[in-house]
Amino acid sequence: MSFGPRRSTVTTLVGDVAVGSDHPVVVQSMTNTDTADIPGTVAQVAALAAAGSQLVRVTVNNDAAAAAVPLIVRNLADLGIDVPIVGDFHYNGHLLLAKYPDTARTLAKYRINPGNVGGKRHDEHFRTIVQIAIDNAKPVRIGVNWGSLDQDLLTSMMDENATRPNPRDAHDVYVEAMLESALRSATLAEETGLGHDRIIISAKVSGVDDLVHVYRLLAARCDYPLHLGLTEAGLGMKGIVSSTAALSILLSEGIGDTIRVSLTPKPGGDRTEEVLVAQQILQSLGLRSFAPQVTSCPGCGRTTSTFFQHMAQDIQTYLREQMPTWREQYPGVVEMKVAVMGCIVNGPGESKHANIGISLPGTFEDPKAPVYVDGKLAVTLKGDNIVPEFLELLDAYVERTYGADITSESVAAVGT
Repeated sequence: MSFGPRRSTVTTLVGDVAVGSDHPVVVQSMTNTDTADIPGTVAQVAALAAAGSQLVRVTVNNDAAAAAVPLIVRNLADLGIDVPIVGDFHYNGHLLLAKYPDTARTLAKYRINPGNVGGKRHDEHFRTIVQIAIDNAKPVRIGVNWGSLDQDLLTSMMDENATRPNPRDAHDVYVEAMLESALRSATLAEETGLGHDRIIISAKVSGVDDLVHVYRLLAARCDYPLHLGLTEAGLGMKGIVSSTAALSILLSEGIGDTIRVSLTPKPGGDRTEEVLVAQQILQSLGLRSFAPQVTSCPGCGRTTSTFFQHMAQDIQTYLREQMPTWREQYPGVVEMKVAVMGCIVNGPGESKHANIGISLPGTFEDPKAPVYVDGKLAVTLKGDNIVPEFLELLDAYVERTYGADITSESVAAVGT
């Protein structure tokens, strides 16, 4: 795939995470706990950080939430977790940040929605938040949302459009109002004294075509780092597919510096799913690597046994579980390719293309499973212990290939 040049030329630091310019696209997420529930929020932030979220946003909507933020960050530090925490403010952010200076100091970034900063006193309240950001040396994300657009601005632009000899479509005016809200707010922030490199912008909508259109226009009009995300993406497959479609188009054009996949979780579902989806989008596009990739076939009439399906799942789960340790011990392991194939048709070929791969016997095939390492047949497994034996071979391959003390003699064929 051919990727266009990155559009943003500015780098914004959020804590110790660099967003924008030539830096890797940053994955972020947001808690759905009551922020005032300190143990629950700490646990979810810890889980999101462990999954790979580089920034975690929390709702700061009332006094209890604002008072909890420093304690949350302190508890996370006690656990050895230093992921930057971003405060999400709507309606009363100017009040809460002023009332809780420790929270203003503790947060790594403030998110402001220009559509609900304060009605007639919009500029005053917006400047208050920006000035607190300046005083505490914090960056700000100006986050415009389709569902909470500045109504005064929208009404003014709609009225102006109606007086034109050839009025534009109302949808086009709505899009233009989103862009104006974001860029006018950025100008106001800089006029207040916030540095150009302290601003990140987002303009989120819930439709794929609209998101692509809005961000193409936004990227052409500014050089700020852009936060991408399909807002209210939805539940399960719908949310995953829609987010992947929208973000992949934009990222392939060089648009976007940090992303979030806003999935509606199933009741009791795992919040970290949105982090894994965001990582997989970036990894599938070849923009970043987070974990070894498993290639596995979909199955057909030649694979009536589900053994290879369970094995593929077991191996993928095993790789994810090992990553916190492997990432530290074995630099480069995230680039590893693993193949788990179900029959002789494509099994050997795909296995040869992977760093390490196994071709399981399909229906009526000989009960043996050849293992290929770096394109060559290394060993053939048989019997009831194929899965644990393959995992042992996988561990050995990782240690030999990505270990710190690699020598030419140590990179030997698995099984010798």
